[in-house]
Amino acid sequence: MKNKGIIGSIIALAVVLIGVFAYQMGSRQNNTEAGQKEEMKTVGILQFISHPSLDQISDGVIEGLKQEGYEDGKNINIEFLNGQGDQSKLNTMTQQLLNKNSDVLVGVATPAAKALANGTSDIPVIMGAISDPIGSGLVDSLEKPGGNVTGVNNLAPVGQQFELIKALFPEAKKIALLYSSSEENSQSQIDKAEEMAKKEGYEATRYAVSSSNEIAQLAQSAAAENDFIYVPQDNIIANAFQTVINESDKTKTPVFVSVDNMVNEGGIATIGQNQFDLGVETGKMAADVLNGNTDAGNTPVNVIDYGEMIINEKKAAELGITIPEDIKKEAKLVEGE
Repeated sequence: MKNKGIIGSIIALAVVLIGVFAYQMGSRQNNTEAGQKEEMKTVGILQFISHPSLDQISDGVIEGLKQEGYEDGKNINIEFLNGQGDQSKLNTMTQQLLNKNSDVLVGVATPAAKALANGTSDIPVIMGAISDPIGSGLVDSLEKPGGNVTGVNNLAPVGQQFELIKALFPEAKKIALLYSSSEENSQSQIDKAEEMAKKEGYEATRYAVSSSNEIAQLAQSAAAENDFIYVPQDNIIANAFQTVINESDKTKTPVFVSVDNMVNEGGIATIGQNQFDLGVETGKMAADVLNGNTDAGNTPVNVIDYGEMIINEKKAAELGITIPEDIKKEAKLVEGE
């Protein structure tokens, strides 16, 4: 009987010990899961407006984060908002992203980046391919941005662009500079383009669009009065680029662009930068902030001032433009959409 009592006590003790062990393991698992949930960080992405160039930059941001080990739904939450070109929406959406307790913010296009920078001085803001970060007041300098902002500066290679323009349009004399007067980044690019045009002996005329409703009319005038049209990195023009092409095609006036995918959309050529790749670089900079490797205000802006030569061979044929053989060998030739 004593042996049975001892055995019973041992069994009871074993059951208790197993229960305690299981409880501790369950607690550890719950604590681990809670810890993992606590480690989930939030990336807020604010895009100014929808058009292929900016869409590709935003896609690139997500890819850049992924390449650095941050994937939406796994170890980060990505909150994406699009202002659709409405400044008041950008301000409201900035507050929404702040309310989401974003650990880092990404502004795709100058208006979006400015809205984020104006909305917070604490949360790091990464510029997604901004053409004039100093002129727009986003950073103090490219080497030492200051404040809480850094990111990617996609500087259009205007000098190389005009070398290509001369090769494609050797007889041209008059150039139309078509841009949006409401975009700071466009004005700075147009200043450089106008300076380069005059240096090369062109008669340059500005056609400043104050609203999207004016694009068709000004594009029509620009095409009728000039040998070709030059378009900078401009979100308003990009959003209505088919309108520009529809008008320029009527007079067979070539449109030289500054963004790679606008060549596919009917532009004649560019020395342009890959928008997706710009986004990837932006995403990697955001990942560095999440890793704690960098402090935004002390991180130099990533300046990308080179591009790829791209020519729309089909459009050239339509417009009767002969592409020199040496240029053909060097360029990426596309057929357009």
